[in-house]
Amino acid sequence: MSEFIKRHFGEFRGDLFGGITAGIVALPLALAFGLQSGMGATAGLYGAIFISFFAALFGGTNTQISGPTAPMTAVSMVVIASIIAANEGDLDRALPAILLVFLLAGLFQIVFGIIKLGQYIHYIPYPVVSGFMTGIGVIILITQILPAVGYYPKEDVAFVGEFKALSEEVILNRILSEEVADGILVVDHIEQTARRASEITPEAINREAQALAASHAAGVRGALRLFPRAITNINMVAVILTLITIGIIYGFKRITKKIPSTLVALIGVTVGAILLGIDYRTIGDIPSGFPPLRLEIFSEFSIGAVLPYVLSALSLAALGSIDSLLTSIVADNMTKTKHDPDRELLGQGIGNSVAALFGGLPGAGATIRTVVNIQSGGKTRLSGMIAGVLLLIILLSLGPLASRIPAAVLAGILITVGIGVMDYKGLRHFRQWPRSEVVVMLLVLVLTVFVGLIEAVAAGLIVSSILFMKKVSDVVDRRTQVSPLSKIGHELPWIDEGNLTERAGDRVYIKHLDGPLFFGFATRFQDMMKALPDIKVVIIRMDKVPYVDQSGLYAMENALLDLYAQDREIKIAFTGLHGQPRDMFEKFNVVPGLVQKQHDFEDFQAATRWLETELKLPHQQS
Repeated sequence: MSEFIKRHFGEFRGDLFGGITAGIVALPLALAFGLQSGMGATAGLYGAIFISFFAALFGGTNTQISGPTAPMTAVSMVVIASIIAANEGDLDRALPAILLVFLLAGLFQIVFGIIKLGQYIHYIPYPVVSGFMTGIGVIILITQILPAVGYYPKEDVAFVGEFKALSEEVILNRILSEEVADGILVVDHIEQTARRASEITPEAINREAQALAASHAAGVRGALRLFPRAITNINMVAVILTLITIGIIYGFKRITKKIPSTLVALIGVTVGAILLGIDYRTIGDIPSGFPPLRLEIFSEFSIGAVLPYVLSALSLAALGSIDSLLTSIVADNMTKTKHDPDRELLGQGIGNSVAALFGGLPGAGATIRTVVNIQSGGKTRLSGMIAGVLLLIILLSLGPLASRIPAAVLAGILITVGIGVMDYKGLRHFRQWPRSEVVVMLLVLVLTVFVGLIEAVAAGLIVSSILFMKKVSDVVDRRTQVSPLSKIGHELPWIDEGNLTERAGDRVYIKHLDGPLFFGFATRFQDMMKALPDIKVVIIRMDKVPYVDQSGLYAMENALLDLYAQDREIKIAFTGLHGQPRDMFEKFNVVPGLVQKQHDFEDFQAATRWLETELKLPHQQS
């Protein structure tokens, strides 16, 4: 009994230390990801609280710590920006639609878990993961250039002024569109339309211009586009705070790794800036108190407003699933355990759904936080729940103080995250990779940065699959032989063929198939069969063919028909046809339709006995 209590107390103590440490590490990152997303630091903190608690409670990885992550924030940022732009730049108006997209993403993940998609994570090639993670790092670094130098496009009066003419046109088009939809824009009501147009205020124009300016500056392209303007409007206070933050994060790690350097930087730079009375930009208000339930998700629900973003929700769900399961694999390697991938997707989906209901940013399993949890003693799912509770306590007690954190500090934290998330292992071995894998990695990297994360992963998987099939086809091609028996000795005959070579001469050809007969090999198979000279018997050895797809089956069928169509006496035999290939050939009547049943031999010895009778071969010497 005492050993039982001692063991479980030890586990609880490890979970307590692990959860507290992981929660402390999560705090600055949650605030930074929330600010980067465009929803504010509060959204990142809310997401970290609920995802950490519920993903741990219902998930399938005991030591996983979840919350907003760099990849999820990068995609969320695009979704948030597009919905805000569709709502005249007003975050409050856009928020119900944004949160509904996040809720849908969580529900999609729950469905993924139910239909057991988690097992397929192992089939994502490493070059795709490498290009994706490095691309995420590049996105974070580029998008943090503007806040790191203290430049905010919406506050640049001259830049916003460039959009005022366009903003007036946008507002007028919106009025016309609304009245067409309501059936008002007719001759009888043209005066009302004109009056509404004349009442467009300078404030409305300026608000729309700010929204257009923010949209123009969004993402990687926007940051690069405005980089020259940012340099001419640089804020030295922001630059200095950013550099000090980065310096502390990297420098403090050399002193000790027991205390999270990001937390030291967050507290140290914030306290220093306050004590010195520096005028700096804060991260915005963080309300104290329990997060409110956002019921406007349902009360203001509009299918038309959300339908264009269903694909975005599906993308978030897929990305969150990949991100989480990759972290689960890391946790397994460290703890020598095995996670349940489908249950993990279920837990992540529940966590993201609950976070959306409370206005939180979506997230996934976080590798750094999970590693910290394990190293600090976390062993069970209780550690993840403790991390979430700790963040909630910080929110309830220190919200007003957190509101005074400089925005430049979070920019500095995110820059170190961007540098850290890149796949340096893959980059170090870049020159040793096969050229095809380098192409995939670079393709995914470029598409991730300049097009989209899901598009990048999809393209990477497609190209990787094509290259893989090409490699398999080449391997099968090299291992497959078509030769007259008189020359088989030079091509390493299979051991059971004995001295049939000398006895049969050039009257028999053997087709050695070694590997799957699929669409990548089908065309060359037909070409090889067409090239056969004038012979009496073709033996097709199927002993080492584990699988035949529809293209392979049709290729076999066409090759046999081509042989029969050459107006000569020829007999075709199979040996070793078994399993799935036999089922396919019988279902499509290749056997006995094109190859007679008596020529479908169980093994090569049976075929040899038939050949001895058919061709009156001399008996084998003993």
